[in-house]
Amino acid sequence: MTLQPETPSGLNHLVLNVRDLDRAHRFWTGCLGFRQVGTWQRTGPDGQPVARMRFYSGEQDGKLRHHDVALIEQPSMPADLAPHPQVLHHVAITYPSREAWQRQVRFLMGQGVALHRQIERGATHSVHLSDPDGNEIELVYELPRAAWEGDIQAALNHAVARPIGT
Repeated sequence: MTLQPETPSGLNHLVLNVRDLDRAHRFWTGCLGFRQVGTWQRTGPDGQPVARMRFYSGEQDGKLRHHDVALIEQPSMPADLAPHPQVLHHVAITYPSREAWQRQVRFLMGQGVALHRQIERGATHSVHLSDPDGNEIELVYELPRAAWEGDIQAALNHAVARPIGT
């Protein structure tokens, strides 16, 4: 059997680097109407936050998603990004089933594409890779809504590293 690439069902979410998380939050909620559905932060050895994120959702059929947009604070990001701004953190591409996602992972491995990590999260299973220009791409299988919709916050904060290709 010859492996072929699987056609994804679309983009899953967008993650943007921002200098000021509070200012970006006001824009995405106050101007664009997204609803905040969760937060994440990592603390350093001194207990102080070293990384902060917020997650936002639109509505589809009257229901929230685990997230459509995430913002990750990067205070050291230059104020002047011209002429070539690079604020994209990663793009997530969704597959319609776990089987299609697994076939795509196997296909990429067979093509010799370097996969960086595989993570099982509370709302998704994903594998990360880079495109030829170094942009991070996350290939996602989204778990059934019943697995995460009761506690989006917990789903967003659950992550278990898995061996690539499992």
